[in-house]
Amino acid sequence: MSGNADAVKAVDEKKRAGKADRRIVRTRDTLGDALMELIQEKLFDDITVQEVLDRAGVGRSTFYAHYRDKDDLFLSDVEDFLERMSTLLTRNGAGLDRVAPVKELFAHLADVREFYAAVVASGKAKDVLELGQGFFARSIEGRLLLAKVEMEPIALKAHAHALAGAFFALLDWWIAHGMSERPEAMDAMFHRMVWSGLKRPG
Repeated sequence: MSGNADAVKAVDEKKRAGKADRRIVRTRDTLGDALMELIQEKLFDDITVQEVLDRAGVGRSTFYAHYRDKDDLFLSDVEDFLERMSTLLTRNGAGLDRVAPVKELFAHLADVREFYAAVVASGKAKDVLELGQGFFARSIEGRLLLAKVEMEPIALKAHAHALAGAFFALLDWWIAHGMSERPEAMDAMFHRMVWSGLKRPG
């Protein structure tokens, strides 16, 4: 009996933990959404934590249980997005001829161009781009490893970092030119650069 009771208790605890995790995710998402809305209405420096709380309908103690300040909230939200985007190809089982989701990210930015313009106006784009290069360098390195590219580990790491830099330089160029080129064309252009001098998988 005690074994069954312990098993039931463990299941109950796991369910409670799952509900708590979902509540945490929901709270963090609500706060992040509130901040993103406010960024489109005013400059980041002019936004107060209280305005975020009022928009999200979340208490001050709850906010500070998760974040130090609005910058911490912003960067946490950006990191979540970059993690999802940078690992998109691997999670979706995409072919190994692509090392970065160029067309997906470019298409997303085209859809939210007003929000991106607000981030730039708020002076937060530099933070996003610096974080982005790190996330994409790691994911590109992983994709090159999966593709069995023959290169010394340190050289592969450096190559992935350089490709991530090229990725964001291309993104910067595309935005500066009014996002006029189709995301698919930019993806093809980037991957021609990637495989120039490297052996393609398969």
